[in-house]
Formats: sequence, structure tokens, C-alpha cells
Amino acid sequence: MQTLIALVIIVAFGAIVVSFATRKKSGKKGKQKTRAQIIKESTRKLAQDPHNADALIALGDLYYNERAWDKAFPIYETQMGIAPAHREIDIFKASLRQGICAVKLEKIPESFKGLSAAVQINPNDFEVNYYLGVAFYKNNEFEKAVPRFKKAVVVKPEASGINSPLGLALYKAKHYKESLPYLKRALDENPENKEALFAMADGMNESGYGEKAIKVFMHLRPDPEFGAKACLAAGIFHLKMGQPDKAVQDFEIGLKHQNATPEIAIETRYRLANAHFAMKAIGKGIGYLQEIQAVNPQYKDVPQLLSRYSELNQNKNLQTYLMASSSDFVALCRRIVMKYYQRAVAKIIDISVKPENVEILMNIDFVRAEETHIFRFYRTTGAVADLYVREFHARVSEAKADKGVCITAGLFSEEGRKYAEGRPIDLVDKNGLVKILKKIDSN
Repeated sequence: MQTLIALVIIVAFGAIVVSFATRKKSGKKGKQKTRAQIIKESTRKLAQDPHNADALIALGDLYYNERAWDKAFPIYETQMGIAPAHREIDIFKASLRQGICAVKLEKIPESFKGLSAAVQINPNDFEVNYYLGVAFYKNNEFEKAVPRFKKAVVVKPEASGINSPLGLALYKAKHYKESLPYLKRALDENPENKEALFAMADGMNESGYGEKAIKVFMHLRPDPEFGAKACLAAGIFHLKMGQPDKAVQDFEIGLKHQNATPEIAIETRYRLANAHFAMKAIGKGIGYLQEIQAVNPQYKDVPQLLSRYSELNQNKNLQTYLMASSSDFVALCRRIVMKYYQRAVAKIIDISVKPENVEILMNIDFVRAEETHIFRFYRTTGAVADLYVREFHARVSEAKADKGVCITAGLFSEEGRKYAEGRPIDLVDKNGLVKILKKIDSN
């Protein structure tokens, strides 16, 4: 009996000893190393061997989890380089993290090295597709960014934050209509996303929903970041709708934004000049063109516009001929025909106003004869082709008129002038018109 009791005591004591030893061992194994210990130990190992895989893995994990991208990046660069000789290194993880660190550090060309390698290993990984999309986007390769973002959505439909870059990539790739639902979702996630808001408005405008877009542009006009672009877009819309007064207001607000890019600022001035011309405020328009010329003398057609409108600003009759209302234009045409012949008595028989020209049928009483003449006026500053000259000659013949006079603010094509030779029609180009208009002023 005593022997049995002693045996039980020995077994129990042994169990206690084993249990204590196991707990001690387990506790020691589960103890986590501190940040300082990891850095110290890894640094020591790397000093002895710069390619020590364990040290590189430990430091990489530490810095990556701390979002210390600048410290993690070179570590994963090294891991990628030595991975073929060190099986303990996860090449996919190293490649992916190298790419992500590069994106975070705006080292976009370097990011493609890791991300391209990672996508070859696992083309269905969410992070690979997302960050490859970000890299393409930041590299202005929007067409390549779109399929990567779309793949990321397929892999992880519940992921947040993907709608904005996908919508913006589609917008910048000029897939305006397709971008709208993604931009709408991005705004549902974050109503303060002004970049998505502007892109959605511009996308709607490009997709034919201008009336909806203009409301957003007007809302964004005061915004310090997107206000200048919104003002420019709103002004262009109002000009297109034949509302130059509203466009002027848009453009003037846009120029008040001090942080507008030089490209936006100069384009706003250019559009503002044209809005003033549309309102016949030629002097103001010339002023803005001169401001543009001081910065960029060859911007668009500024030299040609300055030449044209400076001449108009000095010649009120030419200004009326080209820019006045239809009634004022017809009144000027009446004055021209009445003064065209200095030594004859002229009488207007009929006036025909068409969208493309104005025709005036005249009775001209010369000293020795009485004739019927037809005057046709074109307001274009371009070239009048021979087709129109031929058609005018046919009109003169049909009316049995003795002569036709065709006047334009532009010029006639060489073929048109050749056709008129030897026929009872006179062609008066801009230079001849200006001489006639000066005679009217002198009388």
C-alpha cells in the first residue's frame, strides 16, 4: 500500500515538472521580438552577408507594415534580385511589394518591374491588378489602366476606393459615357471627391447631357482646385448655347483663380476674347488677345484674330458688314448699291435676304442707257468657290439682267475669277469692299 502511494506521488510530481517545463518552453517560443531587436539582429546579419534572406524578409515585413515605403523599397528590390538563389523568399510577395512601394514613392517606371513580374505569377490577385492600374494611370496610360481596374473589381467586388480611379481612367481615356456610373458610385462613397465630380460633369457634357453638366460646373466655379477648369467648361457651354454674356461672366470668374494652370489661364483668355467679339465688344476682345500674345505670340490663331479685329475696330462699316444683325447688314448693303455708281441714278427694285447671301435687284439709269443690275453680298471671310460664281452668273442670265456684281468680305478662288473673265459679272473681294466702304464714310 505504501509503495502504491509513493508511486502515485512520483507520477504526479513528474507531471507537474513536465507541465512547467512545457509552459516555460512554449512561452519562450511565443515571445515576439521588439522592433529594435528585429532591426538590430537583421542589421548585424546583413553586415556579415548583404544577401541574408532571413534578415531581408524580417526588415521588409517590418518596414512595409509600418508603411515606411522608402526603407522597404530597396529591401524588396534586393529580394527580387536574389530570389532565384534563395527559396525562402516569396518571389510573388517580393515583386508585388516592390511595385507597391515604387507606386507610393511615385517611382512609376520602377514600379512596372515588380508589378509586371507579380501579375505573371498571379494574374488574379486584387492588389496586383489595382496597383498596376494605378501605375498605368499615373503614367498617363489610361487605356491600359482601365482593364486592370476592371479586373480588380471582378476579383474583389466589395472593395471600396476602386470606383474613383476606374471612373477617372475611363474619363481620361475619353470613354465618357462609360465612366459615368463609376464616377457616380465614387461620389456616393465620398461626396467631397471634387475631381470625380468635375470629371462626371465633363463626361456628361461630352455625352450630350449638357443641361445637367452645367449645373455641376456652376456649383464648382468657386472651388479653389477645380474652379478654373469648371469656369472654362461653363463658359464654353454658354458660348455654344449662344449666351456670350453668361460666358463672359464664367471666364472672368475663372481668371480670378490665382492657382489656375498656365494652360487653363491662357485658354480662358482666348475664349473670353471670342465671347467679347460675339457681343461686338471688339476693343475688350483685342485687349485679351494682346495679353495672350505677350505670353505666347503664336497661340492658336491669335495673330490672325488680332489682325482681323484690329481692322474691324478701325472700320465701323466693315464691322457692320461682318458682325451686325441682319437688318443692319441689309441697310449697309442698300447704302453700298446706292453709292456704287457715281454718275448714274440708281433705284432699288427688289431685295432678297437669304441665309447665305443678300441680293439686291437694281435699275441703273445712265446718261445714255438704262440697265438692270443684280448685286449679291457674301459675309464670309473665306474664299468664294467657282461653283458660287457660276451659280451667280446663271442667276444674272435668268433675270435677264445686264450685269451682276458679286461682293465678299473674303476673296474669290482662282477658278472663280477665271470663269468671270469675259462674262457680265464683276467680282469684288475684301480689298475692293474696303475701298467702297471708305467712300461711303467720306460721303
